[in-house]
Amino acid sequence: MYSAELLDHFEHPRNPGELPEADLHTQVQNPACGDVLELAAKLEGGLIREIRFRAKGCVPAMACASAITELAMGKSIEQAATISREDIVRAVGSLPPTSGHAAQLALDGLAALLKGVA
Repeated sequence: MYSAELLDHFEHPRNPGELPEADLHTQVQNPACGDVLELAAKLEGGLIREIRFRAKGCVPAMACASAITELAMGKSIEQAATISREDIVRAVGSLPPTSGHAAQLALDGLAALLKGVA
């Protein structure tokens, strides 16, 4: 049902937890299913030097939250803004047809986070 990559992100999440003194912070929610994603990032020299997540939701939502942090880490704001839903799905191996909302939540969270850049 779930890919090995998706399960690995769920069982061994990358960059979980809070990020004290974050430069950027956002929280998004999927009103249909109730999944919640919180992202926080520290910037340095125009790059995302550190990014963390906290999430509440289904297995795919947790895995996609982990994956989005890996995809955004070390990228400039402009580069991070080009991350696509397909990039997230590739990072977790695949998503069941009914779990596409998980990748969208991660993407929406990143977009909301990047809007905080002045």
